[in-house]
Amino acid sequence: MELSLIQSKIYEIRGVRVMLDYDLAEMYRVETRTLNQAVKRNIKRFPPDFMFRLSPEEWKNMLSQFVMTYPTKRPKSATPYAFTEQGVGMLSGLLNSDIAIEVNIGIMRAFVALRNVLTAAKDNDLLPALMDRIKTLEEVSEETLAAINDLSEDTQKEFDDIYIALAELAAKHKQVNKPRNPIGYRKPEE
Repeated sequence: MELSLIQSKIYEIRGVRVMLDYDLAEMYRVETRTLNQAVKRNIKRFPPDFMFRLSPEEWKNMLSQFVMTYPTKRPKSATPYAFTEQGVGMLSGLLNSDIAIEVNIGIMRAFVALRNVLTAAKDNDLLPALMDRIKTLEEVSEETLAAINDLSEDTQKEFDDIYIALAELAAKHKQVNKPRNPIGYRKPEE
C-alpha cells in the first residue's frame, strides 16, 4: 500500500496521531463492524492509550473539516474508534490475513516516517524556519486582502460615480425629448 495514502489517513486527535476504524477497515478490506467486533471480543488488548472512541463533538469537528461520506454508513449514535500506533500494532494480532499483515507493515512504516520527519525538522531547526515562513505568508495574505478591499472600495466609488452620471444623462435625455414649443409667431386663438 502506498505510504502517502496511509499518511493521509493519520490524524492528530487529542494530541496523539491516530487512524480511524473505518479507514483501517477499508485498508484491511473488511467491514468496519467486523473490525470493531474483533476489537470488542479482545477489548483487554486495547487500553485507552491504544484506542479510544471519538466524542460526538470531535466527530462533528472532523466532519466539518473533511468531505467524507462515512457518516451515512455509520449509525447516527456511533462515533468512530481512534487507534494509536500501538493500537494499530495490536490489531495486527487480531486480523491475521495476508492483506492485514501487508497493510499493517505499511501503516507501521507510515507512522515511523511521520515521526522521522518531525524529528528531523526539530533537529535541523527546520520547524522554526517553517513557522516563520508561515507567519510571513499569513502577513502577506492579510496585506493582499487589505489592498483588495481598498481597490474594491475605490472601484465601488467609481461605479457609483458612473451610475450618477448615467442617471443625470438619462434625466437630460428626457428633457431633450420633451415636445418643444414651436418657434415663431402664434396666432391668438379666438
